[in-house]
Amino acid sequence: MSATRIRRFGAVLAAAAGGTSILLFTRPSIAGNDRGPSPDLVRSQINDSKAVVPSRVVQESALIAANNSNPLDILVIGGGATGCGVALDAATRGLRVGLVEREDFSSGTSSRSTKLIHGGVRYLEKAVFNLDYGQLKLVFHALEERKQAKDRSLKGAVVYYDGQMNDSRLNVGLALTAALAGAAVLNHAEVISLIKDEASNRIIGARIRNNLSGKEFDTYAKVVVNAAGPFCDSVRKLADQNVQPMICPSSGVHIVLPDYYSPEGMGLIVPKTKDGRVVFMLPWLGRTVAGTTDSDTVITLLPEPHEDEIQFILDAISDYLNVKVRRTDVLSAWSGIRPLAMDPSAKNTESISRDHVVCEDFPGLVTITGGKWTTYRSMAEDAVNAAIKSGKLNPSNGCLTQNLRLVGGDGWDPSSFTVLAQQYVRMKRTYGGKFVPGVMDTAVAKHLSHAYGIMAEQVAIIAQNEGLGKRLAHGYPFLEAEVAYCARNEYCESAVDFVARRCRLAFLDTDAAGRALPRIIEIMATEHKWDKSRRKQELQKAKEFLETFKSSKNKQFHDGKHK
Repeated sequence: MSATRIRRFGAVLAAAAGGTSILLFTRPSIAGNDRGPSPDLVRSQINDSKAVVPSRVVQESALIAANNSNPLDILVIGGGATGCGVALDAATRGLRVGLVEREDFSSGTSSRSTKLIHGGVRYLEKAVFNLDYGQLKLVFHALEERKQAKDRSLKGAVVYYDGQMNDSRLNVGLALTAALAGAAVLNHAEVISLIKDEASNRIIGARIRNNLSGKEFDTYAKVVVNAAGPFCDSVRKLADQNVQPMICPSSGVHIVLPDYYSPEGMGLIVPKTKDGRVVFMLPWLGRTVAGTTDSDTVITLLPEPHEDEIQFILDAISDYLNVKVRRTDVLSAWSGIRPLAMDPSAKNTESISRDHVVCEDFPGLVTITGGKWTTYRSMAEDAVNAAIKSGKLNPSNGCLTQNLRLVGGDGWDPSSFTVLAQQYVRMKRTYGGKFVPGVMDTAVAKHLSHAYGIMAEQVAIIAQNEGLGKRLAHGYPFLEAEVAYCARNEYCESAVDFVARRCRLAFLDTDAAGRALPRIIEIMATEHKWDKSRRKQELQKAKEFLETFKSSKNKQFHDGKHK
């Protein structure tokens, strides 16, 4: 058994949790004929604490303007870590880029990870004992990027250091940074068909539906990059119904438990349980994440954990803790689908890799899949290189992303939260309608600083000046001001977008998330001008979403006591 000590990220990733600022947009449209801005100008735009981002209307207009005579260089399908990474990489090379995502940025596998940026202890073990070079290569890629235990049978332990992240906040930060670099990114926009040039038989664009408005339009591109994760075979079938599948989906289930299951800053990994599996407990955002499973599954938009998988995790960790482990302690539970990939061009189709695969099995359609969060940047670089070769594109410079801070990262350091605590108050509305000042306490200030980087001051200003300083849920640092900020500046278009991916309440505590929904929807309705019918629809959809996290069976709060 070994213990994992989790270190806080440095400025690049801690603030990559990313926010951005006001909703005005002054940058020229990507649909113009000019090349992208210089690398220095791109960096200055991203690093500007008053950086501007385009509205959805502007982004959609840019995609529509990319016609057959003036196509994008690259159109990315998929807004997860890899897709947003591809958009950012390509845009910072001076290429004209668009990205569409059927649901929300990070709505799939990228928000359901183990929350680690690590070197892959399991992969190293397989590399050594199975003489598997593919697994060793994955460890190299990862490293480049980068308790309360029973002691009766403990023979020894190893302490090592790892990196931890807020995965969906990092993913949103990637999308926003790509937008600032010149990419037209649009969530809730679904590719319903691919456009093929009849003469050359090459993919030259896509038919897209805005799932919020129902509007459909065509976007043309010299190369389409398929970064749809577990759904990449569905995109490939739009090009050829008879294409050989390359995804072998695997389910990974995680549960969240109270903070006392793991000491602050120290996690625990058991590399081999009684049945040979790996389990871990990691402190994350004030709670404990435990997992995971690795089992065959079917591909679905909203995967759900099974009760037997939840019980397996509980049983496995109970062997190593003095704490009594109970199903009623589970605050949230979720399932993510790992897109384990087979290279369709490989002679041995039995070889399933956790490394990534880049292929172009249909002209003009480059597919990137497999891999892991830790290697998203190098995956994106490989995919853009393949796209440049496929489309004979002319980037203005090479890859910049290895030394590029994401939005909110420049100027951030671990003590940045003190500025918020010292200079701002939280104006809270009482039940009588009056506004009273409240302290910007350390927990809230640290949360805002870690989640939004240098953009946190803009959230604090909203909390202070607009009377949105209340916490959304008891015991959690999330503020009402964040709902307004994300709706204005982070393409947050639904209650689920906020509760699952802008703040992480759905992943931390389904009961608290459910109780916060009415206020979240009230604020979003003001920002997006929702009518009564839309509010009701949002509440219903959010409750259904939380049920996929086993909300009705998780810990609940009644009459001052948890049940």
